[in-house]
Amino acid sequence: MRLDSSPARKLPPREDAPAPVTPIRSSPDRKFAGAVKNRLKLFSIRLGLDMTFLFLVILLVIIGLVMMFSASYPSALEYTGNSYTYLLRQGMFAVVGIVLMIVLSYFDYHYLHKLAFPLLIVAMVMLVIVLFMPGVNGVHRWIPLGFFDIQASEVLKFAVVLFLAHWASNNFRSMDTFRYGVLPAIIIFIPSAVLLYFEPHYSGIVIVALLMVVMLFVGGVKIRYFVIAGGGVGALVLLLAVTGKLGYAMERLDGWGQALTFVNKDLWDKTYQTRNSLYAIGSGGIWGQGLGQSRQKYLYIPEVQNDFVFSVVCEEMGFIGALIILCIFALLVWRGITLSMRSKDKFGTLLGIGLTSQVGLQVILNIMVITDWLPNTGISLPFFSYGGSSLIMLLAQMGIILSISRTANLEKS
Repeated sequence: MRLDSSPARKLPPREDAPAPVTPIRSSPDRKFAGAVKNRLKLFSIRLGLDMTFLFLVILLVIIGLVMMFSASYPSALEYTGNSYTYLLRQGMFAVVGIVLMIVLSYFDYHYLHKLAFPLLIVAMVMLVIVLFMPGVNGVHRWIPLGFFDIQASEVLKFAVVLFLAHWASNNFRSMDTFRYGVLPAIIIFIPSAVLLYFEPHYSGIVIVALLMVVMLFVGGVKIRYFVIAGGGVGALVLLLAVTGKLGYAMERLDGWGQALTFVNKDLWDKTYQTRNSLYAIGSGGIWGQGLGQSRQKYLYIPEVQNDFVFSVVCEEMGFIGALIILCIFALLVWRGITLSMRSKDKFGTLLGIGLTSQVGLQVILNIMVITDWLPNTGISLPFFSYGGSSLIMLLAQMGIILSISRTANLEKS
């Protein structure tokens, strides 16, 4: 008998054959997988980034870096000996902020409920600490941390929005009452305003007050409480002005709306920065002088890299370029509010609207300052003005908005 040397054919499985048994994962493996999942649930990856919002943020950061460098290199060369000083530092802050924004976009923002009150306490403590720090141009606003200084008011803005979003979402049905809707805001605002007053940082008081108005209005507080509060604040400001307790603020009010009018030598000198800002805006015309071609940035506008950077934008890019940038800001605010409104919980909606409103409010106030519609009170332009702590905080807040959007997409799906 001859043995067949050809390889054995593999017979097809019988229809009634039992299904292959999948090995059961051992108990240690399951425990390990569960532990890893539990540790990483804080950064659980949900659906993708909202590319429209992300694109608008990155676009504003890039344009802001370009225009901040264009505005600042003469003063950087004059005061530091290196034209790239402000650009290199701001660029590094932007990279750190963008990385933080992406990381926070994967963070489950619901965990911020637990941080609402502790962060508010931290912000208040920081406001006390700055009062003992060395002053800069007569004001105490920054805590030096070696490589950069952190501005306490930037932390306060976020802390106020976070706490009110937390409080209003937990007490949504009672926000139309004085006890739950108005009293907590008063308890927060009074110490914040007092501490900011002693810095002094009056523009910070204004921004915090406006953010609280937005949060309380969206949270369901009745309109009559805003009317009463407005009257009370107006009476308090009038009283402080009459008694001479607003010396720093009154100095800022000197010359307001008269930057181009010669009244006396003292007032003419006080309006020097605003006047040169108006010169820059006016010389830009419709189409601008061209990128890098500003003349007013050559030490005519003091601290041009900070609050008055948009004056150089108007001079170099003209009315059309400035309008395009303002439209990008408007689209960012619109998109941020839209994403917040899609949230399936009140906390996400309130938090997102509050963080987005901060950007819109600061843009409006900054433009009004550089055009002399408001007194020069030190309001920075988001993504454009030089400052590490403000840029990092701002980008971190944009990351939280992206996290709100991710969660809304997940729950929708």
